Amino acid sequence: MGAGSVQLDTTEPLDALARRALGFVKDDTVVGLGAGRAATAFVRVLAARVRDGFRVRGVPVSEATAQLAEELGIPLVGLEAEIDVTVDGADEVDPDLNLIKGYGGALLRERVVAAASRRQVILVERDKLVPRLGSRGRLPVEVVPFALPLCRRRLAALGLGPALRTAGERPFVTDNGNVILDCVVGSIADPPGLERALRAVPGVVDTGLFLGTADTVLVADGTSVSEWSRHR
Repeated sequence: MGAGSVQLDTTEPLDALARRALGFVKDDTVVGLGAGRAATAFVRVLAARVRDGFRVRGVPVSEATAQLAEELGIPLVGLEAEIDVTVDGADEVDPDLNLIKGYGGALLRERVVAAASRRQVILVERDKLVPRLGSRGRLPVEVVPFALPLCRRRLAALGLGPALRTAGERPFVTDNGNVILDCVVGSIADPPGLERALRAVPGVVDTGLFLGTADTVLVADGTSVSEWSRHR
């Protein structure tokens, strides 16, 4: 991957990322709107441009993002039109721009919107950069509620220590009506192999491993934003 750096006139790292990401958005296009703190900052700065006459339509990856975009005046559409660029966050980024996503619970819709996009731009702060995926010790896996007992057993047999994510005293439920097993991982030696093993479990809907989806990663370190691009 290659990198460049630009200094932006802002004191907030997330605002710096969001403003830098605006450079990837063209007028009169469809934009994928991600989830998480960095993506939320982008939605807010994009909305300010829309109020100034910038023409975009958004495809949100979560109900929370949809609500925010509607409140801020960004017109929303579905997947009928091809998405020019999606701007989203990530929980881990390795040196090859592979990602772990899903700490916020929107991984399945994030996957769909990324697949429907010509380009995926990821916004992170420097602490999300890792030498190898799994370094932060957690991998979300979305599963169908009916299959939860089976998925727990199969993921435990893979040595992943799956724990049901909760919201208070109840299971956390995704926007798709599914539940999430947060798996205990260390440094993942073979992410593609683990992805195949997880997807082979009946009832697994998606995993937090996003391999090869990111075209560009913007990294904030204080007020400096570095741009990393995948060599294709």
